[in-house]
Amino acid sequence: MTGPLQWTFWRKFFAGFSQLGNLEDQRFRLALYFPYMSGDSSKTFYLETFGCQMNAHDSEKVVGTLVSEGYRQVGTVEEADLVLYNTCSIRDKAEQKVFNRLNDYKKYQKQGKKFGVLGCVAQQEGEKIFERAPWVSLVAGSASYRNLPGMLKQLEEGQSAASATREIPLPAGENAGLRDDASVVVTAGKSPSKSASRKPGFESLVRITGLDDRETDECFETEFTARTNPHRGYITIIEGCDKFCSYCVVPYTRGKERSRTSDSVLAEARQMANLGYTEIQLLGQNVNSYKDPAGKPGGKKTFAELLAAVGEIPGVRRVRFTTSHPRDFGRDIIDAIDAVPTLCDHVHLPVQSGSTRMLDAMQRLYNRDQYLERIAWMKAAKREISITTDMIVGFPGETESDFAETLRLLDEVGFDAVFAFKYSPRPNTPSLSLEDAIPDQEKVRRLEILMAKQREIQTASYKRYIGTQCEVMVEGRNDARGQWMSRTSHNKTLNFTAATNPKVGSYVPVIVTGSFPNSLLGELVV
Repeated sequence: MTGPLQWTFWRKFFAGFSQLGNLEDQRFRLALYFPYMSGDSSKTFYLETFGCQMNAHDSEKVVGTLVSEGYRQVGTVEEADLVLYNTCSIRDKAEQKVFNRLNDYKKYQKQGKKFGVLGCVAQQEGEKIFERAPWVSLVAGSASYRNLPGMLKQLEEGQSAASATREIPLPAGENAGLRDDASVVVTAGKSPSKSASRKPGFESLVRITGLDDRETDECFETEFTARTNPHRGYITIIEGCDKFCSYCVVPYTRGKERSRTSDSVLAEARQMANLGYTEIQLLGQNVNSYKDPAGKPGGKKTFAELLAAVGEIPGVRRVRFTTSHPRDFGRDIIDAIDAVPTLCDHVHLPVQSGSTRMLDAMQRLYNRDQYLERIAWMKAAKREISITTDMIVGFPGETESDFAETLRLLDEVGFDAVFAFKYSPRPNTPSLSLEDAIPDQEKVRRLEILMAKQREIQTASYKRYIGTQCEVMVEGRNDARGQWMSRTSHNKTLNFTAATNPKVGSYVPVIVTGSFPNSLLGELVV
């Protein structure tokens, strides 16, 4: 690991030593981490991440795990011995980016570099990746990340193995070893196993798969997390998805829903606060579907209770959470936001469509009225809550009437932001069998209409903030514009000017002096 990321990782680690108890405890922890600080210069890796916040945080944990195993992160493919791509398959465009990148870097295989595909595309495509990109050595889905130390060890062993086909056995009694559903095969000039076909010129490559089944109950928990932001950090509290929306690959790529214990989540949050993090964001494909799996008798927490508990940790100034599913969104979440000032007054609640008929075809498990009921809870809260959402246009069978209902929903709710996308057919999803596919040009037309309407709504909504004062977290400086970048509790970007230089990561008062459709303009209050 080099540059700012290395400094942040270790500075935060050492900054927390004063919170670890007596000197003996500190020396023990230092002895535990010391071998990994500089890394072995002969073991370098490059990691590129595609996709959502879940993927970004997974990558932070993957980086931390590799560093703990003696690897050193580098900034370019050219410098790396091991090149990894953490992938997204929620839309076809994101998936194609990965294979385009792999094709671009195929030339480096001759230099002895190893390539690995991680994440959703890895889980979705499995060993087919070896056929499309035969220079790849590692394919691992997100559910198998907890086995990374074992996979790395076997990759290294495979590299040094010079001869015939053999299975590399799992280390006896070693928790970091691979599960039964993961395998590694090393070949040299012999016929490949049927699970990993070889193309000419790639016969001697190591092939490792970590393709966990979706029935696993385990989460990816690690103390080695290389957080890239020294002030704001993520905590994944639930992985996987059990909703099975008809258009979505997540249940097939990330497995069933499985939650961490509240004790584990709170311990990580307290550690982050001790290290100086002031904003914590709880993550999950359906974060509010959280179910505490263990704990002391009577000590299990609901999602709302966990949210409140994180917000009450000393040193925590802001708590966010994403993404929520309307089916599991209860009034108790609103009650928690009202009761705990550190909980940000922002909720991202994807609706996908304003038509009950389309919601039923999408298998969203709620109807328009039920969604609007949850919106009414938020609008009745003591604090003004910013509401954002996701929408899909051009889903198979969507009529002009259905689309009109979605447009009316925009007016009825007045979302603070909308993330809208054209429907993208995904492998293995039920929506592939639906009739009445919408032509792409019609999808484009509907998307443009929806976004133009939302732009009008946001323009009017953001103007309401002019003249008000907001507390913001300073995120950085835009020297070209002479402005400081910041974010409000409502999750709005607020760029402001200041006569002094506020510290990045600090919280300062700003008065709003102007607005744009997607951001606010202001001045630091002196």
